Amino acid sequence: MGNFYRDNEDIQFLFRHIDLGQLAKAFEEDFRFAGEFDYAPGSEQEAVRNYEMVLESLGELSADFIAPRAEDVDREGNQLNEDGTVTRPKGIREAIEKLGQAEVMGFTLPHRFGGLNFPNLVYSMAVEILSRADASLMNIFGLQGIADTINAFASEEIKQKYLPAFASGKVTGAMVLTEPDAGSDLQAVKLRAYQDAEGRWFLHGVKRFITNGCGDVLLVLSRSEPDRSGGLGLSLFVCGPGPTVHIRRLEDKLGIHGSPTCEIFFDHTPCELIGERQRGLVPYVATLMNGARIGIAAQSMGIAEATYRIARDYAASRKQFSVAIEKLPAVRDMLIDMRLALEAGRALLYDASRVVDLAIGYNTQAENNPPQDKEQSKRVKDNARLYRRFAGMLTPMSKYYCSEMCNRVAYDSMQVLGGSGFMRDYACERHLRDARITTIYEGTSQLQVVAAVRGVCSGTAEKYLAVLSALEYDPQVGDLLAKLAEGTQQLNAAIEFTKGQGNDYMDLYGRALVDVAIDLITGYLLCGQAGTKVEMNVPVAGSGPGRNGQMIPMKQRKAILARRYVEKNAPKIKALTDLIRQGDRSTFNNYEALVGPVPEA
Repeated sequence: MGNFYRDNEDIQFLFRHIDLGQLAKAFEEDFRFAGEFDYAPGSEQEAVRNYEMVLESLGELSADFIAPRAEDVDREGNQLNEDGTVTRPKGIREAIEKLGQAEVMGFTLPHRFGGLNFPNLVYSMAVEILSRADASLMNIFGLQGIADTINAFASEEIKQKYLPAFASGKVTGAMVLTEPDAGSDLQAVKLRAYQDAEGRWFLHGVKRFITNGCGDVLLVLSRSEPDRSGGLGLSLFVCGPGPTVHIRRLEDKLGIHGSPTCEIFFDHTPCELIGERQRGLVPYVATLMNGARIGIAAQSMGIAEATYRIARDYAASRKQFSVAIEKLPAVRDMLIDMRLALEAGRALLYDASRVVDLAIGYNTQAENNPPQDKEQSKRVKDNARLYRRFAGMLTPMSKYYCSEMCNRVAYDSMQVLGGSGFMRDYACERHLRDARITTIYEGTSQLQVVAAVRGVCSGTAEKYLAVLSALEYDPQVGDLLAKLAEGTQQLNAAIEFTKGQGNDYMDLYGRALVDVAIDLITGYLLCGQAGTKVEMNVPVAGSGPGRNGQMIPMKQRKAILARRYVEKNAPKIKALTDLIRQGDRSTFNNYEALVGPVPEA
C-alpha cells in the first residue's frame, strides 16, 4: 500500500518542525469545544495527533485510490448532457464519494457544523497530497473556502442550510466570479442582481470560466446597485442548481480535464444575499480569493512533487553512454535545482499558511475572548493587524512562486525524460498540461506580483525579514545569515530607489523586487530548518555503490540544502537589485520602437 504522506519526508519533517500546537490552541480556542463535541480535541497533543491521522488517511487514499484513476480521468473528461447537467468522470465521482466517507470535506469548518476545525496549514498539506494524486480533483476538494466564506459572512439561517451538507461531503461548491468581459478585473462584473416587490433576490446574466460550475452551492458575485460602477456596486449571493441555472457549455481545455469549467446562464434565478449589500468584492470575495490562492499554491506543490518523482526515478534508471543519466552533470544539476525549488516552495507556502492561521487566531481572540488586562488586549489586537499584513504579502508571494516553480519543474521533468516525456507513456505530459493553469487562475502571476510588491515596498517585507533575522539559528549557518543580511540591505536600497521613481516604475520592476524578497524570506526559513530540533533521519539519494540504505540526519541535509540555496541566490539578488537601481525606463520610453507594429491578421 502506498501513502503520499508517509513517503514524503519533507512534509513529515515540516509537520514536526512547525509549532502546530500553537495553531491548535488558537483554533480550538484553548480547547473549549472538547466539552461540547466528543470528537473535539482536549489538548495540543491530541489535536496534533488528529491532524496526522487525517493526513495519513488522506495520503493512503491518494496513493491507492485517486492516483491510479488520474490517467483515465484525464482522458474521459466531463460530459455536458442535453438537459444541461454535467456528468463527471467516473474516477472523480468515486473519489468525491470516498472523500465524503473519509469526512475530510469540511476540513476547516467549525465543529458545530460537523467540520474538522483544522488550521489552514494542515489543509495546505492535505491539498498538496491530494493534488499529487490528481490535480483536477483538487479543484473540487480545494474549494472548501466557499464554505468558510459562508461561515464568516452569511446569516445563521444560511449557515445551517448549507454548511452541514458541505462538511459531510454531500454537496460541492463553486466560486462564480468571472464573466466574459470581467476576468481578473472583478470590478467590471455586470451580472445583475435585483429584488422583486416582496424583497426576494434574483440573478440574471452570464458567468464564464467557472470551476465546478455544476456544483451544488454557487457563490455568485453580482451587481446589486445598478447606479454604482466599480466594486461598491457589487454584492455576494448564494444559490443552487435548478431550472433557471443553465450550464451552456464546458470549456475544452489544455489540462485539468477532470475539473469541469463551465459557462453559466442565470435566467432570473432565485438567490440569497450573503452578509451586507455592496460588500461583495471587499471584503467577502477578497477573503475568498486569498484562501483560493493559498490553495492553488498547494496544488502547484502537488503537481511539482509528482512530476519531479518521475524525473528522479527515470534519471537513476535510464542509461546513455553506458551510465545512468543522473551521472551527467547537466542532468544532475537540473534534478538538484528541481528538488531545491520544491522544498523552497513548500517552506514558503507552509509559512504563509501558518501566518494566515496566526492572523485568524489573534483576530478570533480579540473578538471572542480578549484578555482582561488592557496591555495584553492591545498586544493581541496589534498582533492581529500585524499578521494580517504579513498574510496579505505572503499569500500572493506563495501563489506566484509555487505556480511558477511548478511550471519550471514540470518543464524540466519532461526534459529529463526526453522524447519519452513527450509521450503519454509517462504522466509527465499530463503534469505539464495541468501545471500551466496554476499561473493563470485565481489571479495571474503578474497580478500576484502587483499585490505582493505593495507589501515589499510598504515596509511589510522589511518587518517580516526583521522577525525572521531575530530568530535563533544554528551556528553552522552563521555565514549564510550574513549573506542574507547583506541581501536585505541591497533590497532596502532598491526599494528606496524605486519609491523615488513612482508607481509605474514599481510595477515595472515589481517582479524583480518580489523575487528578491522571496529569496531572502525562503533563505531564512531554510536556515531555520537547518537548526531544527526534530530528530529525523532520511535516506541519502543516489544509486552508487554503498549508497542504498544509507541515512542522514534531516538537520544535516537541510544545512546542505540551505547552503546551496543561499549561496546560489546571493549573486542573483545583487544583480537584480543593481538592475532595479539602474533606472532603465526603455519599456515606457521606447515601447513602439522595441515591440514593433501590431501584425496584420
